[in-house]
Amino acid sequence: MEKLFLTVACGDYDRTKALQDGSVQAEGIRLNYLPLQAEEIFWRMGGHQEFDASEMSLSNQITMVSRGNAPFVAIPVFPSRFFRHSCVFINTEAGIKEPQDLKGKKVGAPEYSITAAVWIRGMLQDDYGVKARDMEWLVGGQEETGRKERVTLKLPPEIKVSPIAPDKTLNGMLESGEIHALISARAPSSFVKGSPKVRRLFPNYKEVEMDYYKRTKIFPIMHVLVIRRGLYEQHPWVARSLYKAFCEAKERAIKAMHISNTLACMLPWLFAEIEQLKQIFGPDWWPYGIEPNRQLLETLIRYMGEQGLTDKAVKVEEIFASNAVGEFKI
Repeated sequence: MEKLFLTVACGDYDRTKALQDGSVQAEGIRLNYLPLQAEEIFWRMGGHQEFDASEMSLSNQITMVSRGNAPFVAIPVFPSRFFRHSCVFINTEAGIKEPQDLKGKKVGAPEYSITAAVWIRGMLQDDYGVKARDMEWLVGGQEETGRKERVTLKLPPEIKVSPIAPDKTLNGMLESGEIHALISARAPSSFVKGSPKVRRLFPNYKEVEMDYYKRTKIFPIMHVLVIRRGLYEQHPWVARSLYKAFCEAKERAIKAMHISNTLACMLPWLFAEIEQLKQIFGPDWWPYGIEPNRQLLETLIRYMGEQGLTDKAVKVEEIFASNAVGEFKI
């Protein structure tokens, strides 16, 4: 029987390397894996549906589900997770010493709706009492001009979001003080270059993030794997086949980290890091599947409702392909 040829666009990750090099095969599928940057994937898939399956912004997927017009179905594979306390940058002359000082400030973000921004706003609300409506939001290109929201915003009037001028960038506005803070998945170039005008809100972010996880058990999910709805409806078995393959690729990456006579990556204390991860998270610090991530997914859905990004309440099961609901084991 001839295999189904599918093109999947996803990041260049250790946890997907076996799918890239072909050492892991998806049952019934001949996989063409395109390792691309997330911004390009989202633009090409979200705007043009160029791929059969791809990595996708989890918050954007939830918004589309809440509006009843999602062109994709998701499976519970989460290629990207990231603690985001390290991603809040402030102008050193803005009078911001602690998170509560963000109230009343102008805060930039590449897009209001990106998953990183949702998690950061949720964390600021739950841990520090700073709500989305307490800040004025300015959105646009971080390093280059012209970036726009991927989804149409339908925000309540108390949440103020405005585009920046077409000839401005968030990076330049942060360094000049035109905005007081920036939340972004990527560090602004002014910070990378060592500008004295820009620093992190949480300089000791690893310590803060470890405490956050111990208290909340949340390791934030950024991206999810999605399949074009038309393809899924024609071949629903593809969802389970891709899930199993992505799980196997992830397990191979974890096993490679445990090879004790050589280092799998250029981290001198890799094994110390692995031991610490197991102490904090348990044996699987990057779980796929719905049930191991249910509380986290419900928290993100709550944040999105509070931040005006969903049209109606969404249940976790609604996000995923119907044959991914319940115990989705291999």
